[in-house]
Amino acid sequence: MFTGIITALGTITQSSGQDHIHARITCPFDPDTIAMGASIACSGVCLTVVDKGGVAGDAWFAVDISGETIARTVAGRWAAGTVLNLEPALKLGDELGGHIVTGHVDGVGTIVGLCPAGDSTRVGIAAPADLAPYIAEKGSITVDGISLTVNDIADQADGTCHFALNIIPHTGKVTNAGEWAVGQQVNLEIDVLARYLKRMQALKG
Repeated sequence: MFTGIITALGTITQSSGQDHIHARITCPFDPDTIAMGASIACSGVCLTVVDKGGVAGDAWFAVDISGETIARTVAGRWAAGTVLNLEPALKLGDELGGHIVTGHVDGVGTIVGLCPAGDSTRVGIAAPADLAPYIAEKGSITVDGISLTVNDIADQADGTCHFALNIIPHTGKVTNAGEWAVGQQVNLEIDVLARYLKRMQALKG
């Protein structure tokens, strides 16, 4: 489990494969604190450490990315040179600073607007129709692994929705949100409670 509070940025330096990708990601962690088999959320995707190396402050870890993960996340996200938001798995007793995040991406959204809002940036994101019913004003959502609050939402005629949120200066500096651009795609994970609601409604037909 994760909280959506990003602790570092990482960069994919090596990436090989198509249907199944093996990637190496550089990070400022201490490799001695990264356990083999540990889970690290990479821009919202829970991945397992299969190798590691480097030194404290200049480490790297390797992950395998399955076809299912590739299909559900932003196209091209696993190419060399991509900057990722990183968060190690939550430990028992850690502060839950964001909200409960599983690291299982539900779908892909598209940034449709960016504008200043005081010192912050207001971001508009289009979400697909299958996720729209589970995104609520003042509810939590994970965008590229970042725990954020939905400020408002506008349902669209085609069943999709547009929702807005604010990126404060600190978040823009410590995550890749500071580099977001209109037209860019992002990984979305709905709140875990909404995920179970979605399943229950599906069973009801």
